[in-house]
Amino acid sequence: MGALGDYWRLMRAGTALARHDVVLPGAYQSRLPIPARMAGSILRLFGGAKGRPGQRLAAALEGLGPAYIKLGQFLATRPDVFGSEVAGDLSRLKDKLPPFPMKQARAALAAEFGEAEAVRLFPGLSEPVAAASLAQVHKMSLPDGDRAVKILRPGIERQLERELSAMRRAARTIEGVSSESRRLRPVAFTQTISDSMLRELDLRLEAGGADEMRAINDKTGFFNIPKVDWERTGKRVLTISWIDGTPLTQPGVLDRPGLDRKKLANDITQGFLSSAIEHGVFHADMHEGNAILTPEGRIALVDFGIIGRIGPIERRFLAEILWGFLKRDYVRIAEVHFEAGYVPASQSVGDFAQALRSIGEPLFGRPAEEVSMGRVLLQLFDYTHTFGMALRPELVLLQKTMVQVEGVARAIDPTHNIWTASEPVIESWMRRNFGPEGAMRMISENVREVTNRLKRLPEVMDRFEKSLEAEPAPPPPPERFAPWWGWFGLIGILGVAAAWAARGF
Repeated sequence: MGALGDYWRLMRAGTALARHDVVLPGAYQSRLPIPARMAGSILRLFGGAKGRPGQRLAAALEGLGPAYIKLGQFLATRPDVFGSEVAGDLSRLKDKLPPFPMKQARAALAAEFGEAEAVRLFPGLSEPVAAASLAQVHKMSLPDGDRAVKILRPGIERQLERELSAMRRAARTIEGVSSESRRLRPVAFTQTISDSMLRELDLRLEAGGADEMRAINDKTGFFNIPKVDWERTGKRVLTISWIDGTPLTQPGVLDRPGLDRKKLANDITQGFLSSAIEHGVFHADMHEGNAILTPEGRIALVDFGIIGRIGPIERRFLAEILWGFLKRDYVRIAEVHFEAGYVPASQSVGDFAQALRSIGEPLFGRPAEEVSMGRVLLQLFDYTHTFGMALRPELVLLQKTMVQVEGVARAIDPTHNIWTASEPVIESWMRRNFGPEGAMRMISENVREVTNRLKRLPEVMDRFEKSLEAEPAPPPPPERFAPWWGWFGLIGILGVAAAWAARGF
């Protein structure tokens, strides 16, 4: 029944997108094959979709559930790729969904803390002030200050798991029938995204992420981060200090007189890079709905359900790649890719450097609004096939967030140059980590790592010996042939990518 349910949900997704005239759009009628024309015409008869392409896509995603809403949130951050009209229409998916009733909110508090304790801890809880795909937020006034109380939607755990299960099955189907797709590792990619979304369902983890980001921001100072109220926080309830301000999704919020939009955009970029490169931790859901403009003209961040982490190797990789593009040192960028194992050793460093030059050189001398880090990432992706590069799941959240950060910064300041804003942060990191102090620290860390590995060697050898003695389990058969309804849904989901690429659907 699990497989049938997954294929049914995939078919439902493909049908919904087609019915809203997102896949197989009427505007492309003359370009589609005859079966696609017929299918599109029939589905549009039942859909009655109206409005602009972005409005139709938003309606389809909202009806499909939280996992698809998250997809829409990502698209809404890239007006330079998908068009400002589409991005604007999708932006309502960020924080303007219907709330669930107060009766259910109070029931959730009672279930989490007990009925008597919930009454004591949450007096005067307001009606919902914001509602998103996974939870809604209430305001509460206490003697020592106002609070924001976030409560998960009833039954959201089961709903999200069903949607993610269908997406994982789609990834397995793609990998099973297409040898070319295995290089891009769709199963690992989908699992990485799935894991991060499921972690959002335990608000204790979000509280820990918010507290960690607050500690980091105390050192960097780029953002305002709310304080966690631990007494009023549990698995399905998160309470933090209230942030006065206006979300960046609010129309006209940036038209305030005297607002330094260039500084705000620089703070977004530099704050993200400083956190990621210096500390290996970053807010991994930085869309406009999670950024609030305070009365003091600063950016406050909320919603820490997805926290990204990268290790020392990935941090060095990111810093050296950005520094190489800034200094137009394409050979060094190529060497870093080979050193990190992202490009097979059988490939040529010189040939890869030549490809990188074709990406980097067109950036120089162009207007700031045309110098996009997102486009650089897309072009790097184009070369994965040429040079046999495999998708690295541990970098998925980092790449996605870099694209989001640029989208938010450009929304604040359309002339924002993410490369220029990045330079002070990257230069400072390079100076500290590749100077004498950095060399000594690297030696110390390597010695400690070798020592730790030697301590674990007997345990590793024991496990290896047991694995040799154990009889290996047969591998599960690949899903090479999905039922026709699964393929219909899968084709529908894949088809939307082609429609987005056309930017007019």
